Amino acid sequence: MNEKLSVWVAGARPRTLPAAVAPILAGAAGAAAVGHTGWGLAALCLLVALALQVGVNYANDYSDGVRGTDDQRVGPTRLVASGLATPAAVKRAAFLAFGVAGVAGLAVVALSGHWWLLLVGVLCILAAWYYTGGSRPYGYLGLGEVMVFVFFGLVATIGTGYVIAGGAPPHLWLAATAVGVLASAILVANNLRDIATDRVAGKMTLPARLGDGATRRFFALLVVVAVAAVVGYAALTTWWALLALAGALVLADPLRRVLGGATGRELIPVIPATGFAEIGIAAGLLVGSLVG
Repeated sequence: MNEKLSVWVAGARPRTLPAAVAPILAGAAGAAAVGHTGWGLAALCLLVALALQVGVNYANDYSDGVRGTDDQRVGPTRLVASGLATPAAVKRAAFLAFGVAGVAGLAVVALSGHWWLLLVGVLCILAAWYYTGGSRPYGYLGLGEVMVFVFFGLVATIGTGYVIAGGAPPHLWLAATAVGVLASAILVANNLRDIATDRVAGKMTLPARLGDGATRRFFALLVVVAVAAVVGYAALTTWWALLALAGALVLADPLRRVLGGATGRELIPVIPATGFAEIGIAAGLLVGSLVG
C-alpha cells in the first residue's frame, strides 16, 4: 500500500509545487503592503493553486503518456509511460484534483463576493488540461512558458491579492512578475533538458524552438527580470521587501549549471532549486510587507 501511495505522490511531482505556493505568498504580500490580511482566503487560494498544479501534472503525465512523448525520458518517472498506472487511472486523478480546485475556488468566490472570478477558475482548469491535452495542446506549440507566467504568475498572485484587498495596485503586478518569471524558468529548465527527445516526439516547446544556447540565455534573462521586479516592488512599498533578494541567492547554482552547459541529469537539480528560490522570494516579499 505504501509503495502504491509513493508512486502516486511521485506522479504528482512535488518538486513543482513551489510554483503553486509562491504566487499565493506573493499575493498575500501585495495585500499586506496596503494593510490587508486575510489568511483564511489565502489558505483557500493556496488549496486551489496546489490542486491545479497536481492536476496539471497528472494531466500532463496522462496526455504525454498516451501520445508516447515520454517513452524516452531523462527526468523523473512518469506513471503512464512507465506502466506504473493505467492511463484511465491517471486521467481520473487529474480530474479529481481539478474538482478539489473547483470546490475550493467556489468557496473563495462565495466568501469574497467576486462571482465573476468563477470564469477565471474555469479558464484555469481549461488551461491546465489543454497544456498537453486535446488535439492541439498549446504546450506542444511553444506556449507553455507564456501560459505558466499568466496563470501561475499573474492570475494566481493578483487573484489572491485582489480577493484579500479588493484591488490590484501596481506593486501587486510586480510581485506577480517576480514569481511568474521564475515559474516559467522552472518549465524552461525542464524543457531545456528534454529538447532532443521533445523534438523527436514532435513536442515543439519554446526551448525546442529556440535551441540550446538561446534557451540558456533566456533562463538567465528570466532570473534578471525576477530580481528587477523585486527591486521595483520594494521601491513602491517598503525597502524591507528587499529581504526577498535572499531567495534569489539560491539561483546561483541553477545559473551556473544552465550557463555552464549542463545537460541531461545534470539539469535536474535546477528545477527544485529554482522552485525554492521562487518560494524564498515570495516569502521575503510577504515578511517585508508585514514588517514594513
